[in-house]
Amino acid sequence: MTVRYSSISKQGGREINEDSLYCGHKGDSYCFLVADGLGGHGKGEVASQLAASCFAKTFLETQEETERFLCQAFTAAQEEILKEQKAAGLMNDMKTTGVALAIIHGVVQWAHVGDSRLYAFKKNKVVQRTLDHSVPQMLVLAGDIREKQIRNHPDRNRLLRVIGVEWEEPRYVLSDEYSMDEFQAFLLCSDGFWELIDEKKMGSFLKKSSSPEEWLEKMCGLVEKNGKGRNMDNYTAVAVWLEE
Repeated sequence: MTVRYSSISKQGGREINEDSLYCGHKGDSYCFLVADGLGGHGKGEVASQLAASCFAKTFLETQEETERFLCQAFTAAQEEILKEQKAAGLMNDMKTTGVALAIIHGVVQWAHVGDSRLYAFKKNKVVQRTLDHSVPQMLVLAGDIREKQIRNHPDRNRLLRVIGVEWEEPRYVLSDEYSMDEFQAFLLCSDGFWELIDEKKMGSFLKKSSSPEEWLEKMCGLVEKNGKGRNMDNYTAVAVWLEE
């Protein structure tokens, strides 16, 4: 199978874009990351960029199986961001989410921490998505609110897990391993993207598109339309297609 992909990152209505992304390709292996930085005075931008550079370095220097690679990359990002925080005297003020997809020698796996999401598609429908590490997602799991209420919940930005806060054990969550033929496409995106487009529209645009670039263009058009007149957050997305 072949892999095609496209990416975009925009600052929306904010003064600075604190999102970062990475798309790497080496032989028959691929790595994709979306990171959404948090922290005052642009420190979120530093955190997300550090995460992206750590993923790039780990991917280019190693070619392990998916789980080992993802664990190494998330650990490297955590250590580097904590190191930078300490050097700058900014403990807990330089944080980022992270969602990553690895395709290595035909094996597919993903991992995430925070509320940047991965959606997996089959036959133009979402068949899996990562669960946010946020207060609203916790309320959904507890049965207190419905899934569709996450997007407009007053506590939507309250995150329970991020990179850049001391942890005694890894806080990222790994998916199972899959073969490439189990999926049609993937969408990795920050919350500034998914809050303005629902899963039904993602699938509808996927069905009508002939390339990952076109799919991303259609989705971004709706994100921009729905965000008009609002103080839009930064938004970042990576569209990945798997083809015979």
